[in-house]
Amino acid sequence: MAKAAAAALLVAALLGCLVSASLADQGTATYYTVYTPSACYGYQDEGTMIAAASDGLWDNGAACGRMYQVSCAGGTNATPNPCKGGSVTVKIVDRCPSPGCQATLDLSQEAFNTIGNLDAGKILINYNQV
Repeated sequence: MAKAAAAALLVAALLGCLVSASLADQGTATYYTVYTPSACYGYQDEGTMIAAASDGLWDNGAACGRMYQVSCAGGTNATPNPCKGGSVTVKIVDRCPSPGCQATLDLSQEAFNTIGNLDAGKILINYNQV
């Protein structure tokens, strides 16, 4: 009986992971290095696990303070080993406006370096609002 319950819990956990991964949005990420001033918080320091939102996520400024869990899904160029694995949670503190914005999320250099190879410059990502 205990083995059956443990197996059922394991299956449920695996299904939860699969559903969670399948619900993630897909996009791209780049990185930036000057964090203040920001569109959301001016000169207030919000740490280094931060990001700027593209117009698609900006929502007329309502994105400020939203948190996103981001993971690397692959490269966008020939840089070897673009992903480091794992994920990072970032806070939206700024806007990455069109047409200059080249990504869905413009991550801080520290956040990008947590999940991706800085030499890649731009990576494919999966992201969820948390």
